[in-house]
Amino acid sequence: MSSGELQGLYQQVILDHAREKHGFGLLAGEAAHSHQVNPTCGDEITLQVHLAADGSVGKLAWEGQGCSISQASASLLSDLAPGVDVAGMRERIDSFRTAMRSKGQIEPDEELLGDAVVLGGTSRYIARVKCAMLAWVALEDALLQLPSAAGARA
Repeated sequence: MSSGELQGLYQQVILDHAREKHGFGLLAGEAAHSHQVNPTCGDEITLQVHLAADGSVGKLAWEGQGCSISQASASLLSDLAPGVDVAGMRERIDSFRTAMRSKGQIEPDEELLGDAVVLGGTSRYIARVKCAMLAWVALEDALLQLPSAAGARA
């Protein structure tokens, strides 16, 4: 597959997730939540973390408004998170942030990020990096609110 075809495929995945949002809709009983706004463009995300019985992420629920990148990023993140423990989720957030800050120099790690690697091309457009990071920053903030996070930070 040529790089142009691959780029087109990635764009289609982003547009599909922006239209048909996975994990969209807030639910009662969350363990933690966060609301984040991108002041540059006005995109907003409210994200909830619901834990599984074993303490891993059971489900991410979110609502928001904004560009296709921010909405697709939240949708892709909601597909990635279930079943991942908190430490693993932090590792994925750090990996995604590193790729987004690389200005296209670092390809996202597909083993850690799954389908969210389609957002890798976003790192070349500085104005869009905050859009792509919005849900990930919300998740990072929500994870810090979990009771287990207090012990992990001590």
